[in-house]
Amino acid sequence: MHIESPQPQYDVVVVGGGMVGASFALDLARRCDNADLKILIVEAIASSDLNDQPSFDARSTALSFGSKTIYEAMGLWSALAETVTPILQIQVSDRGRFGSTQLTHAEQGVAALGYVVENRELGRVLNHSLAASSVIEQLAPATITGVVPRASGMQLTVLNGDHEIEVNGSLVVLADGGRSPICKNLGIGHKQEDYGQHAIITNIAFELPHAGTAFERFTDSGPLAVLPLASFDGLNRGALVWTVAAERSADLLDCDDKRFLAGLTDYFGGRLGEISHVGERYAYPLVLTQAQEQIRPGLVLLGNVAHTLHPVAGQGLNLALRDSASLAQHLESAWRHQRGLGEMAVLQAYLDSQDADQQQSILFTDQMVKMFSNNELMRSSLRKLGLVGLELMPSLRNQFARAAMGLKS
Repeated sequence: MHIESPQPQYDVVVVGGGMVGASFALDLARRCDNADLKILIVEAIASSDLNDQPSFDARSTALSFGSKTIYEAMGLWSALAETVTPILQIQVSDRGRFGSTQLTHAEQGVAALGYVVENRELGRVLNHSLAASSVIEQLAPATITGVVPRASGMQLTVLNGDHEIEVNGSLVVLADGGRSPICKNLGIGHKQEDYGQHAIITNIAFELPHAGTAFERFTDSGPLAVLPLASFDGLNRGALVWTVAAERSADLLDCDDKRFLAGLTDYFGGRLGEISHVGERYAYPLVLTQAQEQIRPGLVLLGNVAHTLHPVAGQGLNLALRDSASLAQHLESAWRHQRGLGEMAVLQAYLDSQDADQQQSILFTDQMVKMFSNNELMRSSLRKLGLVGLELMPSLRNQFARAAMGLKS
C-alpha cells in the first residue's frame, strides 16, 4: 500500500522498488505469512501509469526457467503467463565461422527454456501485488539522504516531499541500482572491469515468424541477441541486444533506419527474412561490476548494486532473483526463530549459500564475452570448437542449457 508518511521503525526497509526490490519484498512477505512483519519500500520515482498503452518500443526482460519457478512459488506467474512470450529454442551461431548449435525445450524436458516479458507488464503485476499487501508500505517518490549504522540496524534519513524524516530498519536491503549513492555514503567500493563495449537496445520487426526462437549470434565485436516478442500491429517483433565496440555506438544511434538495418542484416543474416523496422534505440556501456562488500550488520545489497553482468547470457536479473529468493528464505528462518533479521550470522549464511551461484554466473558470462568477442586466432579456434562441442556432446550442451535456464548444475 502507498503511504504519505512512514512509521519510525520497520523490520525491513527496501531501498529501490524496481523489479528486484519489489520481488524481494513480496517474496519475504509471503514466506512470513504476512504476519506482524513490517516492510517499507522507499522508491525515488513515482509509480508509473499502469494503464499506459502498449507500444512497439516497449522494453522487455528475459526471465529464465528458474525465475519462472520463483514467480510461481510467489503466486505471480498466473498473472504473468498471459503476457509472456515463451522461448522454445535458442539458436547459437558464430558469424563467418563453422559451428552452431540449437538448444530446445524438448531436449530439456520443459515447456519453455525461458520467457520474454515486457517490463511494463512485469511492473504492473508487481505493483498490483504490492498495493494489495497488508504488510508492505510504499513511499514514493522519496530518497535516502543519510544512513547511519545503529546497534540494532540502520537509521535512514528520508526526504519525503519537502521535509526529512528519520526511519529505522532492523535490516536495510539496498536494491537501488548500480549507481547507489548509499554505497558511496557508506564507503562500499566496487571492482569494475570495463569491456570497452556498448549494448544497443531496440525492438525490430522481421519478415518471418520467430516461432519462439531466441538467437545468440557471436561476432568479433561482440554478441548479438534477438529475443522473441509478441507481434504488434501485425508485425513479427523481436528485442535486439547488439553488443558493439564503444566507439561505434554513437554512429549506430545516430544513423538513419535504413543504414542501421543494413548493418544489422550484415551481422545477423537472413534467419528471419528481411528486417523491416527498427524502433527507438538506446545504448548502455557494459561493465562487470562487483561490490567489495555485499553484507554488513543490518545491511545487504541486492541486484545491480551487488553485481552488474554483461547481458550476453541474460544472467543479470535472473541471478538477482535467485539471490532475492535465497535471502527471503534465510530471513524467514530467522524470523520464525525470533532472531534479528540484521544479524551478521543470518546475512553471512545467506551470502555463503549464494556465493557459488554468483561466482559461476559471473564466470560463465565473463568467459563467454571474452571468448566470443575476440578474433585472436587461439580464442577464435576455441570458440569454434566450443560450438561444435555443444552440438556433438549432449552433456556439455545440457550444462550450457541449464546455465542459460538459471538452474544450478
